[in-house]
Amino acid sequence: MSKMAIIGSGTMGRGIAYVAALNGFSVAVHDINTESLTLAENYIQQELIKSEQLGYISKQDMNTCLNNLTFHSDLSLAVEDCDIAIEAVLEIMDVKIDVFQKLDKLCPPKTVLATNTSTMSPTEIGAQTGRPDKVIAMHFFNPVHKMKLIEVIRGLDTSQETVEFVRDIGTKMKKETVEVNEFPGFITSRMNCLIGNEAMNMLLEGVASAEDIDKAINLGLNHPMGPLALADLVGLDTRLRNMEYLHQTLGEKYRPCPLLKKYVKAGKLGVKTGSGFFHYTEAK
Repeated sequence: MSKMAIIGSGTMGRGIAYVAALNGFSVAVHDINTESLTLAENYIQQELIKSEQLGYISKQDMNTCLNNLTFHSDLSLAVEDCDIAIEAVLEIMDVKIDVFQKLDKLCPPKTVLATNTSTMSPTEIGAQTGRPDKVIAMHFFNPVHKMKLIEVIRGLDTSQETVEFVRDIGTKMKKETVEVNEFPGFITSRMNCLIGNEAMNMLLEGVASAEDIDKAINLGLNHPMGPLALADLVGLDTRLRNMEYLHQTLGEKYRPCPLLKKYVKAGKLGVKTGSGFFHYTEAK
């Protein structure tokens, strides 16, 4: 059984941990916030119970998954003898670099260090460690247990062995992978950010309501989720950070819509706060 450490127990971290443990990995989840760890553990338990009740997994699968999981506020315990550590913290480069420098010191030499970033440079992150050949980006999608894709992003110094290792992990997690040569925003985030930002601009301009903009994209372009609902699901604060990074690195076409900035300032961050471009009965 391969051992995996997940750094960060928020929406993405707990989702990756859930899928990995369900597919046979020994998973240690770390967060400096013990309340967040408790919420993550409760979330995974509830998802397992729901999946078992709906017949998606067996009772044995549920118990095996729970036995494969541990939760730690001590980073050194979480990464002890791990084969891969996946960072899932805020989309802020300085925060990610700090995490990777700690992982580089604490993890065994064999450990691959992966970032779940949706836009940022694994080359820049890897350069701050002593193992840039073992640093890579694995971009999972929310919700992790439903979304089939992992973008595997190779940094300048990432070895072919590391690429093959993480693609094999993706296969074991029952995901499809695509290999991307590093460029800001990779494939999906560049497209999603452009589409979402244009939808926000149309809403700001009064072209149509949020409901009708999303309905048009759902039914007219066959997208499974409208761009405004997707931004709400991702988190408008996260989307804004992504847009600011892409604006900085790729230019004017990624300038964040003023309406997005306004919503973030108002604390309307989407599903997790109960209000964004749409209203939700319960914050996540």
